[in-house]
Amino acid sequence: MTFRILVVLTSQDKIPANGNPTGWYLPEFAHPWEVLHTKAELTIASPNGGEAPLDPGSAKLFESDAISTKFLKEQEHLWKNTIRLVDALPRVTEFDALFYVGGHGPMYDLHYDQTFLNLIQAFSALKKPVSAVCHGPTVFVKATTKSGESLLSRATVTGFSNVEEDQAGMTSVMPYLLEDELNRVTGGRYVKATEPWAEKVVVSETVNGAPLITGQNPASATGVGRELLKALGA
Repeated sequence: MTFRILVVLTSQDKIPANGNPTGWYLPEFAHPWEVLHTKAELTIASPNGGEAPLDPGSAKLFESDAISTKFLKEQEHLWKNTIRLVDALPRVTEFDALFYVGGHGPMYDLHYDQTFLNLIQAFSALKKPVSAVCHGPTVFVKATTKSGESLLSRATVTGFSNVEEDQAGMTSVMPYLLEDELNRVTGGRYVKATEPWAEKVVVSETVNGAPLITGQNPASATGVGRELLKALGA
């Protein structure tokens, strides 16, 4: 059986506070893709459609990572021709799972927009796995059920930590800190690895029982892909 997964990338290409380039983070797409693409058909979407901006810093930082460089060289079509997220919303029943790639970009566009939040709500209501890595879990902070209850109200989650944000030199230009927001909305059930940048993948459930998979940082991207396949029964 081939599963169908909707993969979401950011369309945000600049950090508003300083104008520096941002986007989606290379290994956080490359590594899950490596795990998923032989077992699943992946449809790539973004808020604006078309080309979703790759964070150039991630390509530089991971130029010695074989999986990332191979993906960058051979799979450019995946992020150059994304569908619009608004067009994916009526097609939720076609997909088996939802995955959000990280990068600082999602902290802006994917965090706030009601259309995108409706997408998560629809997947969760159908008990389909929802997943995200690094800054990607920001998409769950404002996500609710149709009755308005937070999807994370009973969940344990992870995501990019305050220490990692600080070490990346980005704390001062962030609109909020993801660890703080995830802690707030879960009532203190944010967890992280014992050391910054170490792998941490958390499998939990949304308030309405959909599998919820979150990864803390780039090192957690492969693990999120593997847990997503497990959730699908692959």
